[in-house]
Amino acid sequence: MALLLASLPLAACNTIVMKPHGDIAQQQSQLIVTAVVLMLLIVVPVIVLTLLFAWRYRQANQAAVYTPEWDHSTRLELVIWGAPLLIIIALGAITWISTHKLDPYRPLQRIDASRPLAADVMPLVVEVVALDWKWLFVYPELGIATVNELAAPVDRPIEFRITASTVMNSFYIPALAGQIYAMPGMQTKLHGVINTAGVYDGFSANYSGQGFSKMRFKFLGMSPANFDQWVTSAKASGDLLGRSEYLKLEKPSVAEPVRHFASVDTGLYQAILNRCVDSSKMCMDQMMAIDASGGLGKGGIAGLSAKPWRDTQRTFVAALCTPSNPGGNTLVAERPQP
Repeated sequence: MALLLASLPLAACNTIVMKPHGDIAQQQSQLIVTAVVLMLLIVVPVIVLTLLFAWRYRQANQAAVYTPEWDHSTRLELVIWGAPLLIIIALGAITWISTHKLDPYRPLQRIDASRPLAADVMPLVVEVVALDWKWLFVYPELGIATVNELAAPVDRPIEFRITASTVMNSFYIPALAGQIYAMPGMQTKLHGVINTAGVYDGFSANYSGQGFSKMRFKFLGMSPANFDQWVTSAKASGDLLGRSEYLKLEKPSVAEPVRHFASVDTGLYQAILNRCVDSSKMCMDQMMAIDASGGLGKGGIAGLSAKPWRDTQRTFVAALCTPSNPGGNTLVAERPQP
């Protein structure tokens, strides 16, 4: 009775991880169940035999056979070592297959277990930015953006492109798919599909500061018609998300209310990803392109010119046009034709 009463609070637990509504999350939950069952094939017999041996060979049982000279049994050794080995092989094979099959970067090949994905169906692209302490979702195809609210039509694949503004976070919607990290200056991806309409919880699964506990959002799984209405209402808000608006939004805030933006500045997500929303800063992709071309200054020129040339003609950057030097004075050096 005490054990039953102690287990009653578990009735209030949300079992969405084991009973999700997206195909990827369902496959992940099935993988968890399969792995646990395979391990229990070894764990349960060991526990039962331990209790059985303790009872059978207790001191008070004088009928138990006492064989102090016994030290080896080939059959017993085969069982002790063979069964765990087979379980490990099975777990390894299942894990290897599932790791590739459920790769978050891998585009979906099916809607659910009974419906393959048609070749002409394109995923809904959503650009995700983890801010302090809120989530920004940009729909590049629709030209809208939202804060702390995400929506998608049922049975349509979703391709998430994920980054962060300052610190590492983890993007997680248990009903949809597994979690994946959001990191500044980097882009991760996640593919998923929601199969049942409803309102689901999303949050950050990686601690990121004082506002972490409020860094939550709602994921709306909608019918295609309801999703179109949601997009229309977002566009009716009239708000513009440009670079200046983003820089204000980027500032830390807790429990940010849901907001919709009717239009988004072109290239905003790429500027966030390359950490150059502030136009006074050089974008990371530009910096890497300069580095790949030999870098700046005399050191970079000398280092590049000393290397063997693979092409008959190649250029590298020798100077940049800066705000203090608007005239240019940009020098591009070329290796002459042999």
